[in-house]
Amino acid sequence: MDLFNTTETIIVLDFETTGMTPENGDRAIEVGAVVLRGGEIADTFQSLINPGFLVTREIEGITGITNDMLIDAPPATEVMEKFVRFIGTYPLVAHNASFDQKFLEAELTHLGKNRPLNFGCTLQVARRLYPDVINYKLETLARYKGLPIDSRLHRALADAELAALLWRAMCTDLEKQFGFEHVDFELMKKIGRLNRDNAHELIQKEAESSRKNPTETTGSLFG
Repeated sequence: MDLFNTTETIIVLDFETTGMTPENGDRAIEVGAVVLRGGEIADTFQSLINPGFLVTREIEGITGITNDMLIDAPPATEVMEKFVRFIGTYPLVAHNASFDQKFLEAELTHLGKNRPLNFGCTLQVARRLYPDVINYKLETLARYKGLPIDSRLHRALADAELAALLWRAMCTDLEKQFGFEHVDFELMKKIGRLNRDNAHELIQKEAESSRKNPTETTGSLFG
């Protein structure tokens, strides 16, 4: 059974930032990302980013990224030029993707390189697959699935790597629990959008449909 398409490539990313709202001037201070190809991490990207102003002690405490570390970091224009080349046109994944998407969009706007973004979300998929978890923080889900947790958690690359492992674990669970023979980005994205109250029922019906019609693309029941 070929659970992972050996040619499918996605980028799993994470931003550390000066705050919650780029609309109010918050900026990225670190970006980390991994290339997940065929279920395996094939490449990585990481860089600190000098936001052009001092970060607060609260942000230093949360992220472990200090102003001393940022003084000599490259500016966002330089980092994002490289990051745009790294992500190419591949689908993107993040934990609580709406947060990372708005910061990526904001940094691309600063760079003058707006592009369509196709995001999947590990948090949203986890809410449908694991309804009894106490919360859906990345660290909680990693412990729930028995994933290795890096001591640098809350740094961008460590979080991106952990989110990639979680994405892979959820793909495997879909195969084991529901019998999908193949799980790809589009299926995961659709599952993340299902009504949480009857998600398992809808996923089971979709798995049955995919087994009966293996040549068809998934999503007939998801709309």
